Amino acid sequence: MKLKKTYSYALWSAIYLTLLSLVIGGVSYFYIVQHFGIITILISIATLFLLSFFIIQYRTEHFIYRRLKQIYQDVSILDVNDLRRDSVTTDIDKLSKRMQKFVEGKRLEIESLIKRDSFRRDFLGNVAHELKTPLFTVQGYILTLIEGAVNDKEIRTKYLERANKGVERLVAVIKDLDMIAKLENEGTKLNREVFNILELVQGVFDMFEMKAKKRNITLKFDKIYEFPVFVNGDIKKFEQVLINLVVNSIKYGKPNGTTIVAVDSYNPKKYIVKVSDNGEGIKKQHHTRLFERFYRVDQSRSREQGGSGLGLSIVKHIIEAHEETISLKSSFGKGSEFSFTLKKAK
Repeated sequence: MKLKKTYSYALWSAIYLTLLSLVIGGVSYFYIVQHFGIITILISIATLFLLSFFIIQYRTEHFIYRRLKQIYQDVSILDVNDLRRDSVTTDIDKLSKRMQKFVEGKRLEIESLIKRDSFRRDFLGNVAHELKTPLFTVQGYILTLIEGAVNDKEIRTKYLERANKGVERLVAVIKDLDMIAKLENEGTKLNREVFNILELVQGVFDMFEMKAKKRNITLKFDKIYEFPVFVNGDIKKFEQVLINLVVNSIKYGKPNGTTIVAVDSYNPKKYIVKVSDNGEGIKKQHHTRLFERFYRVDQSRSREQGGSGLGLSIVKHIIEAHEETISLKSSFGKGSEFSFTLKKAK
């Protein structure tokens, strides 16, 4: 039968100490006692004690190190390269605390991986749903036309218009997915430059003036700005931020309402841009999840309004890539205010 590991360790330690004792005893008896007397024997005993102590200490640490190394190799989540020889100790309490700390770190890492996997599955499910709905809609209208409805001019025009809306929604989802992928893979690649944020906002207002008029929503600044406000950042990405926020305010604002953009000094180094509306607002329970991909406060109404469900997620990606912050203030029934910071130009 094989000896237990601890017995083997104890056996070899005993052998080493016995051999050492025999050598020291023999030397003491045949040489040292005859020349130096009892004092030398005491010195020999002390020497034996010290040497025994260091041998046992070394053997213990070596034994623990080998066993821990084997554990690291056996457990797939532990990297043997993380185990350093100088970190091994015979202090069991200290060793236990180190292991607990290490295991806790690995536990948090595993939890993070589980959350990512869950997020990945949810994301794929959402993508499939967002693409499937308009795709089946388009397919349905086209099949109806093929089966004979194409001969009816009125039905043909109506179905083609509806199919086109489905295609537009598919294009919007794909474009936003492409942008999300680029932001995640190249998010740190920012083309920073100095630009006038007021001019950029006005450009977005002009871009969506007709869309706002359809719902009789007014786009305006909070006041008349006498001087330009120069900031530093990626102008194209901040334009996308403003587009998404202004378009959202038009979609979900009340008819005959107002979308207001304000630019104020936030601190000596930053400005804060606020995009507010007097629409229906957002209930507090939705605030923490509003920037998640495909998260919709009202599923049915959101899909009626179009869009990909990725707009606010894109906004958050861009703002965080600039190392800035975005926040939301909203009261249900009273409107919403999205605000983000950006760096002042030097």
